[in-house]
Amino acid sequence: MRFGRIAAFCAASVITTAPALAQTPYDGNWQVTIVTKTGSCEPSASSMLTVADGKISAPGANVSGTIGSGGLVKVSINGAYANGQLSGNAGSGKWNGASAGIPCSGRWEASRQ
Repeated sequence: MRFGRIAAFCAASVITTAPALAQTPYDGNWQVTIVTKTGSCEPSASSMLTVADGKISAPGANVSGTIGSGGLVKVSINGAYANGQLSGNAGSGKWNGASAGIPCSGRWEASRQ
């Protein structure tokens, strides 16, 4: 009888803690590096982004974006737009934006931390 109660408690614990686990395969912290290929934006920059339940955020930045279950990235960061693909613990893609009204664009790479 005691074993049955312990087993039931363990099963209930797993069920109640499941929502705290990552909701998408790409949830976690990602180090992102951008490189400008054209235009007058900074030559390169790096920042940490967080993915939680497929939504992208960053402290102190105006970030709005999502990562689909297949790893497709669509994000807006401080007025620049990026898209690309994540696979496992890495990803890459393209971005475009403007500096002082002059268009610029380039590539980005990300790695899960």
